[in-house]
Amino acid sequence: MTINQLSWRVLVPETDSWQSLFDTPLSPASVEDTFETVQARLCYGLQQLCHPWGYSDTLLLRATEDRESLGLIAAAVRRTYTPSGTLAGGHYLIDGHHITFTPAQDTAGDFTAAGEVVVAEWVENDQLFGCVRQHNQEITLQPGLLHRANGGILILSMRSVLAQPLLWLRLKEMLSQQRFEWLSSDETRPLPVSIPGMALNVKLILTGDREAMADFQETEPDLAEAAIYCEFEESLDIGQEGAREAWLNWIATIAQQHKLPLPHADAWPLLLREAVRYSGDQHILPLSPAWIQRQLKETAIISNGDAFTGEQFRTMLDQREWRENYLVERMQDEILQEQILIETEGEQVGQINALSVIEFPGHPRAFGEPSRISCVVHIGDGEFTDVERKAELGGNIHAKGMMIMQAFLMSELQLEQQIPFSASITFEQSYSEVDGDSASLAELCALISALADVPIRQHLAMTGSVDQFGRVQPVGGLNEKIEGFFRICEQRGFTGDQGVIIPTPNVQHLSLHQDILDAVEHGTFSLWAVDSVADALPLLTNVIWDGEGRPTLIQAIQERIAQASQQEGRHRYPWPLRWLNWFNHN
Repeated sequence: MTINQLSWRVLVPETDSWQSLFDTPLSPASVEDTFETVQARLCYGLQQLCHPWGYSDTLLLRATEDRESLGLIAAAVRRTYTPSGTLAGGHYLIDGHHITFTPAQDTAGDFTAAGEVVVAEWVENDQLFGCVRQHNQEITLQPGLLHRANGGILILSMRSVLAQPLLWLRLKEMLSQQRFEWLSSDETRPLPVSIPGMALNVKLILTGDREAMADFQETEPDLAEAAIYCEFEESLDIGQEGAREAWLNWIATIAQQHKLPLPHADAWPLLLREAVRYSGDQHILPLSPAWIQRQLKETAIISNGDAFTGEQFRTMLDQREWRENYLVERMQDEILQEQILIETEGEQVGQINALSVIEFPGHPRAFGEPSRISCVVHIGDGEFTDVERKAELGGNIHAKGMMIMQAFLMSELQLEQQIPFSASITFEQSYSEVDGDSASLAELCALISALADVPIRQHLAMTGSVDQFGRVQPVGGLNEKIEGFFRICEQRGFTGDQGVIIPTPNVQHLSLHQDILDAVEHGTFSLWAVDSVADALPLLTNVIWDGEGRPTLIQAIQERIAQASQQEGRHRYPWPLRWLNWFNHN
């Protein structure tokens, strides 16, 4: 049995070993060196694309489609790509309605290109291909991004390509034929004159998230298979050699590029904690330029653009949370005013506080909230009813979790016949769809409590999924879940017994608020990490699951089953003949 009460020190990432780095003044490394360190695989992919003997002229880049990321990608491409030195495109001579084309011999002319790297977040037809304009019988030709990128590299957002199928078909055809042909953007209106085409030599980079990549692969399977693939990595594993220095330099590089303040030595640990909350793992730190800029920009308002202290950064975080927390506070009020029934004291049979993460569309942050799970049992045919599933409010993953925890219980009881009880399990006061298996451990404990008729301590809450062997598995949203239950206990007043039970593998995901660290340090709130359901049950019920020398929950369940089976045996005759039972007992 492994029950680990957690010290406050493990509830946040360890920062003492970083202190020498925090104390060393940062002189930002060059953008090139920093980018190549944290995006080594991407840089290698760009080298393959830009190599004269590269096997493909198309690169699919999984990246967040925001301006900051695209800007860094474009800068990296410009550093990697070396133009051949040969001019591309040429010059159009317009003589009335007669147009001729001359290949480029010098840099003059709107359609002459020298291997530029062109990037666009969103592109329309005329913007990409250029257009033909006619005014008072005078014709002019407007170049597009494709002409500027001739001899170079064009970087486009995949969502703009997927949203405009005709634009993509034209672009794909021109790139594969290596020739630009003028086409009317309006199929019902042909071009007013015949315009010669030109040779086209463009390498293409398409950026998009995984969903866009999947859509593109389905639309263009052959091209997706032939293209070079790489990713803009959004996180950094600090277990790698030199990763800590690389992350600090990356922060400094982003700050230098956008003229933003850097943290003082006492602010770095707080920034590191916030980074872990964003990444969800104490060993993983974010590289997202947009996230980094947001932290630095919001704190710059308080520090007036100067390097900021830990106190200033904490003030920024507190103000941000207060600004965004209207909905969270209203949801907490529902519990505090007992409109939603959540008990944080006493004991109840078959009732337990599970922990949920709530995400409202349009709300900027997820937040945690306790949920009451209840289970009742009665004499029956062994059916375990998932009320959420019956009411069509339970998702497939939730249903899977229910079946897994039932399989564990049946295996542990080792019954030779069907259990003579039926059970009903539900999320109380839940009026929307429930999915995920993160409550399966709590549901299993509620079921065991109801079967054994042993109460559960209501001052505890728990989260975690469970497998068919009773082992507890990690789940998501740990910080929000713990903080949600902590706030309710805090508002009602701490008793010293309240706390949360979490899976042991989730400990590395913790980065909790300072007030929770203080409460754990002073013993007013507790956290336990468990490896199995057998570890969690003694905390919840003060009775062990199985063992020798003292009462156990499994014994209590087996005794109830034996009693119910005896009762059933007494009534083995049909009701009209039940008087015959009298002879069997006399």
